[in-house]
Amino acid sequence: MELVTCVRSVFKGTNVFFCSLLIVSSLCCTGFAGEKKDTLIVGMELAYPPFEMTDTKGQPTGVSVDLARALGAALGMQVRIENMAFDGLIPSLKTGKIDLIISSMTATAERAKSIDFSDPYLQTGLCLLVRKNSPIQGVSDLDKAGMTVAVKKGTTGHSYAGRQLKHARVLVLDKEAAAVLEVVQGKADAFIYDQMSTYSNWQRNPQTTRAILNPFQQESWAIGIRKGSDPLKKRINVFLKEFRAAGGFEKLGDTWLNEQKQQFKRLGYQFFL
Repeated sequence: MELVTCVRSVFKGTNVFFCSLLIVSSLCCTGFAGEKKDTLIVGMELAYPPFEMTDTKGQPTGVSVDLARALGAALGMQVRIENMAFDGLIPSLKTGKIDLIISSMTATAERAKSIDFSDPYLQTGLCLLVRKNSPIQGVSDLDKAGMTVAVKKGTTGHSYAGRQLKHARVLVLDKEAAAVLEVVQGKADAFIYDQMSTYSNWQRNPQTTRAILNPFQQESWAIGIRKGSDPLKKRINVFLKEFRAAGGFEKLGDTWLNEQKQQFKRLGYQFFL
């Protein structure tokens, strides 16, 4: 039986309407094989503003939180956000502690060996935060003896440095803020991270840092899904397509990233949400 449901999502006072085709199978009413669920448990690390963070009351908020809630509404499910360290997200998904990962996660071939991914919902790339007076002009300047490059544990920047930087010292840190501080204090020559975060960290530290925003590795973010969840994966992909067509991602960008959108346009970089 097929049920077409129209859902309204509210983003900071802006209504976004979209229709989702909900397929009700004999297995269950939500697309989780062999199991009926009324709550969608979404894992994310709430330490990555404005995508995943907490508000003044300690409640989850941000781009990914709004996206998760819109997805839950489309699936007819409540959403519970589970805050956890980024490198614990995939193990938690595989063991069933969470149902999905929506945490600015890059879909990589290595990660796809252990989990599935939805269609991409955001395009970005790796770039550099360096000292303001640094002579570094690009990633090719990093792989030299005496260079120290900061990365956040478990990220694609960490993976890239492990593969490509054979001569520089790679400093692996648990927190983004700690990696930024290493550059601010001159203890690291560069921090490898995504474009939006690098831009934001530069804006917070304009007297001591410089952003090299041209990406040297293109990437896309997607929703992490447990392997064997093909019905759910199909429904998520339908949601993403319809949400984008209805202007949902545009509204998220206007709500959470309007300043960045304008600055990226001024600097000549494509805005990716």
